[in-house]
Amino acid sequence: MSTTIGAPGGNHEAPDLLGMVESARDGYGDALADDAMEAYYAEANKITSEVVDAQGRHQGLSFDRRLDRILTSRIWGFPAMILLLWGVLWLTVAGANVPSAMLATLTMEHGYNLLHAAANFLGAPGWLSGFLIDGVYLGAAWVFSVMLPPMAIFFPLFTMLEDFGYLPRVAFNLDRLFHKAGAHGKQALSMMMGLGCNAAGIVSTRIIDSPRERLIAILTNNFSICNGRWPTLILIGTIFLGALAPAGLGSLVAATSVVATCLLGVAFTFLVSAVLSRTVLRGETSTFSLELPPYRPPRIMQTLYTSLIDRTLLVLWRALIMAAPAGGIIWLISNITVADQSIAAHLIAFLSPAGWLLGLNGVILLAYVVAIPANEIIIPTILMLTLTIAIKDPSLAGMAQAGVMTEFADGNLVRRILTAGGWTTLTGINLMLFCLLHNPCSTTILTIWKETRSAKWTALATLLPLLLGIAVCATIAALVRLTS
Repeated sequence: MSTTIGAPGGNHEAPDLLGMVESARDGYGDALADDAMEAYYAEANKITSEVVDAQGRHQGLSFDRRLDRILTSRIWGFPAMILLLWGVLWLTVAGANVPSAMLATLTMEHGYNLLHAAANFLGAPGWLSGFLIDGVYLGAAWVFSVMLPPMAIFFPLFTMLEDFGYLPRVAFNLDRLFHKAGAHGKQALSMMMGLGCNAAGIVSTRIIDSPRERLIAILTNNFSICNGRWPTLILIGTIFLGALAPAGLGSLVAATSVVATCLLGVAFTFLVSAVLSRTVLRGETSTFSLELPPYRPPRIMQTLYTSLIDRTLLVLWRALIMAAPAGGIIWLISNITVADQSIAAHLIAFLSPAGWLLGLNGVILLAYVVAIPANEIIIPTILMLTLTIAIKDPSLAGMAQAGVMTEFADGNLVRRILTAGGWTTLTGINLMLFCLLHNPCSTTILTIWKETRSAKWTALATLLPLLLGIAVCATIAALVRLTS
């Protein structure tokens, strides 16, 4: 474009300014914004050093600076992150046992008996009371009693760290590692959002401007353990790994196993990001400027409201509306017979060879198929299928007929039930790994599609973790069997 303007000496044609700017931008490269930001801060520091007189002021470091010397240190930053995560998970594991047992007694014993008494009084058909009470109600009751206490502890603690101002420090510590992996430093923030919900983590990748780096963040967000997977990891870590520890150390070992699984997810995030950035999503890595906010005293009441109302109850409600129909489906496939066997028994027999290859079993694989809508219902699905189909101990099988789902706190009873269903320590360990490395839930898959509008990237984000999970579990199962 060109414009003729009037001037004292005659008409002059103005240059194509927009074209010149675009040409200069293309010639400069992709690092223009980063270099401009560095120049802004360099100039600001120069002006500050010229006009601010620091003599006579307090020379000691402020509280923020002293704390940041530890939490953002190259030496102590990562140990501090691991220690804080371990502390949060230990408090969650140790504190959830008693309330979970109380809720289990209230809902899965007293509530169950009361509902069956009411059904008998009303003369309800056996199939109807079985479907509604043994299926729909017990599936929802298990999720309620097992998920509510851990989430009511984990989310407030996590929100306090967020409110305190610690999470931006985590992003600061991880920025260098993401940069080396060919990804954007802001991916650390979307990864932490994934610890609450992977769908929310996918949406939060909008803060990354580069389409290439945003895709990397989307494809790897499933390696962040969402709230639906925490109960599974905590339960399995408690009854299979914590039970191996001496008395009094079970909760410490269980928390350590869950932390190790979470850190393994972070390692897979870096590894897969590095592979993607050097293959299908090759490109130049951009940097960003992160201003660390000041530390703030946690606002207890606001934290409790945010974590309990906006997170715990919202997630619990989503889990309940998924668990109730899933419980009904499990009851139906466990009670509808084809060729003298239930549908569930046929499916478990079909999936058992693949389950053995992965160090798992057919019950676990069927549970993951049923639980595609939500990760929260994995454990109740496994226990219901184990009690009704896979178990061989008549004394334990009677629990299914009585509708008595085992309490979260009674680890010995849970272990006895699963062991009777053919579980070993290898099964528990590989379930924890498969819980980390498997396909996203349906909500997350739909969110990936909405954010990318690409069937290719949605399929890759869905299948990539699943294929990794199959490879890792099969490798560990093979090594254990070869060395045992």
